Amino acid sequence: MLSEHNRDHWLVGRIALLAAVGLSIFQLWQPLAGFFPAEFLPFEAVLGLQPATYFRPIHLCWILCLGFLVYPLSTQVSTQVSALRWLDFVSIFAVLWASERILSFDYRSIEHLLNGLSNEDFAAGLIIVVATLEMARRSVGVVMTVVGLVFLIYSAFGNVLPDVLASKGFSIERIIRFQVFTGAGLYGAPIGIAAGAVFSFVLFGAFLQVTGAGQFLIDLSFAAAGKYRGGPAKASVLASAAMGSISGSAIANTVTTGSLTIPMMKKLGYKPEQAAGIEAAASTGGQIMPPIMGAGAFVMAEFTKTPYGEIVWIALVPAVLYFSSVLLYVHLMAAKAGFKGMQGQPGAWGVFVNGLHFMLPLGLITALLLWNYSPVLVGVAGTAAVVVASLLRKHTRIGLRQLVEGLKQGAMLAISISIACAVAGIVVGVIGQTGVGLQFTESVVSLSSGQLWLALLLVAIAALVLGMGLPATAAYIVLAVMTGPALQELGLALITAHMIIFWLSQSSNVTPPIALAAFAGAGIAGAAPMRSAVEAFKLANGLFVIPLMMAYSPLLLTSEFGWAPVLGAGVVTMTMIVAVAVCVEGYLFTHVASVSRWASLLVAGLLVYPNDVSHYIGLFLALAVFAKNYFDSRQQVAD
Repeated sequence: MLSEHNRDHWLVGRIALLAAVGLSIFQLWQPLAGFFPAEFLPFEAVLGLQPATYFRPIHLCWILCLGFLVYPLSTQVSTQVSALRWLDFVSIFAVLWASERILSFDYRSIEHLLNGLSNEDFAAGLIIVVATLEMARRSVGVVMTVVGLVFLIYSAFGNVLPDVLASKGFSIERIIRFQVFTGAGLYGAPIGIAAGAVFSFVLFGAFLQVTGAGQFLIDLSFAAAGKYRGGPAKASVLASAAMGSISGSAIANTVTTGSLTIPMMKKLGYKPEQAAGIEAAASTGGQIMPPIMGAGAFVMAEFTKTPYGEIVWIALVPAVLYFSSVLLYVHLMAAKAGFKGMQGQPGAWGVFVNGLHFMLPLGLITALLLWNYSPVLVGVAGTAAVVVASLLRKHTRIGLRQLVEGLKQGAMLAISISIACAVAGIVVGVIGQTGVGLQFTESVVSLSSGQLWLALLLVAIAALVLGMGLPATAAYIVLAVMTGPALQELGLALITAHMIIFWLSQSSNVTPPIALAAFAGAGIAGAAPMRSAVEAFKLANGLFVIPLMMAYSPLLLTSEFGWAPVLGAGVVTMTMIVAVAVCVEGYLFTHVASVSRWASLLVAGLLVYPNDVSHYIGLFLALAVFAKNYFDSRQQVAD
């Protein structure tokens, strides 16, 4: 028989399962309901497509209630903890009551503008804000909560700060009214994106896992690259490119694919910190790899009013360059150490044929995104397609249990993403209410003295600091609102500024002192965390090099440029990446002499300078350095 504690734990687990499955079904139903004409569905108010004013509060309410079930105040077993568990249930009822008040709020009335919120509405708004910050502490981390609190405190007491930071101080009632009862704060664009496109693709990723499609992508990567020099590391890069784009989290991808790739890399001969760094750098790149690009690209589409299909094309060349850079470092490390490929790997064709049916949903979502269908509908279509695809072959066919598990996992994975976006919405709301964004833009322009390269350096530092505690998507949202206008004022196009900020927002995953993805990889590899972070930073230096080239060359495939200038800029960027790698690793075809390493550094400087003559000189010098090293290697073989 179950003990009283185990029985309570089992009951809470069943409630959480029902809540998670219910949330996923609700999220899937909303875009489908949009296909039906008005008054077609019975109970239209409940079953019909909900407008943002209702949909976002319902989503956040569901997320908060589910979060209080699966992220308890304490996980220990004691009488005191049992009392704390009851606080979680009290919190759930408080959130339900508060959400009901918010949903029944009369936005057409001007009473709240003239006389302020009623006591009940003020209490409801305060409960939702506090519950969101507390859930951020539990599911995302304490830094996320601190960031939200700091901005709320600033909105209340900005009037007592020095002039450079000062703003009008607002009463608590006005702050709550703005954050909760308008579409510009807590229930603003970030939570709307998380509740829409992001959730549908998180659900798609969950079903890739439960149907075996995710494992197929990993197996295909190993079959394609495993037999070559440094095979497991190269397979890790390919697998992370495929899975990281879907998972939406560099850390989650490091843990998922890294549990398989890191031991294989160590077995081949890579040092533990090298294995951890390779996996972290590859997994971080998954967030910038089309077609899905994690959650941030959906936010970018909303902020820049750019169709998602266009963003996929715009991001393609830089993403290919990044993974080419990581693969280059992996190859140079393997060649310098004399590593061989893996033996006994299955043929790539056999693996491909065995999982060919899983290419159908991947091809479908890519095509639909490029045809500019709604990302929400594309995610739903992809989820349905991967389930149907799994039924086509006997060895991948799933049943009701796997279906329920997929719905559950999708909702569970969405908790931290939605909460992070909700807190980011609070930050965006404070920026809008106080006008601090304009002050920050003026400060960046002033500190950079009008120099774009210096402004980019300041944004990179800000991205690193924010990323120490915020998920990449939340860091991007805050940075985009705070620094995007400054970069535009210095001459960058809107989409270029946002793409640069998006890339720099990923840097904290691999940059010391807080390299979260590298630390996750170090845990699997049994390596020193800081050494792993240094290796990851070296491998992922494209996160800094490539945005610099975005700013100073036509590297993004926008309407302003065609393929010819973009590919030309890609060649220049790739040459610079190789030159930097030669300088860092001291190896290309063979060991590189110190003079050639210094020459490679000069090549990088010439290629990044925005001048055609400089580029031609840099390309010529790079060709000379690479050719000399090649002939040196041939001479060594001959000797």
